[in-house]
Amino acid sequence: MKRLHIVGRKNSGKTTLIVELVEYLVAAGLRVGTIKHTHHNHELDTPGKDSHRHRRAGAAVVGILSPQLNAVFYQPVHAHDSVERYEQLEPMFVDCDIILVEGHAQVAARKIEVWRSAGNQTPLADNDASILAIVSDDPVDADIPVLSRSDIPVLATDVRRMCDG
Repeated sequence: MKRLHIVGRKNSGKTTLIVELVEYLVAAGLRVGTIKHTHHNHELDTPGKDSHRHRRAGAAVVGILSPQLNAVFYQPVHAHDSVERYEQLEPMFVDCDIILVEGHAQVAARKIEVWRSAGNQTPLADNDASILAIVSDDPVDADIPVLSRSDIPVLATDVRRMCDG
């Protein structure tokens, strides 16, 4: 799976960057998948709806098929945050040329960090050797490449290269 994590502190611009990269990469003819990682417990299914009732009754996997959108809900085999959870999702992303994950800085994976000086904090990359580059238009002292946040075409090329290894 050609997966790259976009990490950064809260309000650093991760979501905005991913949306811009997806739009650019899709316009360039790529099939892009995204995964949003969160540490919060969210109820993704709608309580009271049939699919929620199926899951609450004990179904291991519940699928929803509609004319415009499909979804699958399941309890992860590994409850903790691990690479295995991405491997479980891999069959659903098999047709994607690239997968961008928002967040999950703790997992062992390729990452780039969105950083803004307005946050008044040092980059995560200072303490994480798995971060390959920092994406920012602010001056930052770093031992890894700093990629321009405002040049999406060049950044998209760099992201594709990092995903290829």
